[in-house]
Amino acid sequence: MDSNDLKHLLIAVQTGDLSINEGLERLRALPFEDIGIAMIDHHRTLRQGVPEVVLGESKSTGQIVTIVQHMAAHGDNVLVTRLSGEKAEVLSNKYPEGGYDPTARTFSLQQKPFEDLGRGKVLIICAGTSDLPVAREAAVTARMFNNRVEELVDVGVAGIHRLLAHTEALREATVIIVVAGMEGALPSVVGGLVDVPVIAVPTSVGYGASFQGIAALLGMLNSCAGGITVVNIDNGFGAAFAATRINRRKQQ
Repeated sequence: MDSNDLKHLLIAVQTGDLSINEGLERLRALPFEDIGIAMIDHHRTLRQGVPEVVLGESKSTGQIVTIVQHMAAHGDNVLVTRLSGEKAEVLSNKYPEGGYDPTARTFSLQQKPFEDLGRGKVLIICAGTSDLPVAREAAVTARMFNNRVEELVDVGVAGIHRLLAHTEALREATVIIVVAGMEGALPSVVGGLVDVPVIAVPTSVGYGASFQGIAALLGMLNSCAGGITVVNIDNGFGAAFAATRINRRKQQ
């Protein structure tokens, strides 16, 4: 339930279209629902502006299906991240209207129509094709959080002319997510070209001395381009969440 749902419910009670008892029944599962294996936070959209997201990694298929079933019953959009193909197949069979992105490893069940809640566009820049899983996780998450999203893929510093060919996209963005592995140089380049927030995402892509993303993380934290925010290694979801908060219009 989001703020609009709550407003409509209260108006329906006020006008008599919904009885007080019916209103109470709809609110009964707020702020959370204890289903034994999890306590589902149905109140999160009211507090944070986005619904709870299910981390599929380390959960069993049965646990994921049970959690998604209870979340979907409330009519909300459901996003599951870090989901293997085997687990996704079970969810897809149960919810054929949903969609699995094998690159992002996300399952999306969109029960509410997309509503552009942002001040502008979130641009997601991916240094190399090997960084695409993290970048795509950010893109799917940002779209599920009602942002307009544009993606630029394989525009890393090894061929910087590829990025400079998209200066119009850089100028049009309200917030930019930059995903890169290896030495993590791309966010510094982007940060020196734009006047909007830049969120850097280090990935665990690279050869031995990249140390599973630690080299990229340290490079981004030590960037000489001012104003860059850095999230944890491979955390495309966290970058999209931060971008949503930056981009979100103030609701009246």
